[in-house]
Amino acid sequence: MQEGYITGYEVISSGVFKNLHIQLKYIENGNLRVPVIEQIVRVSRPGLRQYRKADALPKVKAGLGVAVVSTSKGLLSDRVARSMGHGGEVLFTVA
Repeated sequence: MQEGYITGYEVISSGVFKNLHIQLKYIENGNLRVPVIEQIVRVSRPGLRQYRKADALPKVKAGLGVAVVSTSKGLLSDRVARSMGHGGEVLFTVA
């Protein structure tokens, strides 16, 4: 919600399992509803992990997109990880 791609979420418990229900954000353009998320690209995969230092984290669409990084402090956006000086595994990008 911090980056502006979702409007809300809800954790639904059904017995042992939990499901995460996410409401994605849309922009009203006349009669059309245009999604805010244009693409999600998986960067790291089990066969080829992508680790980057803080100064080498990717900037998605010149800073308009977000790269999600797994660090020792948890999952962080590329901007937050860069400002904290933490590198890590680049999981995926959202544009």
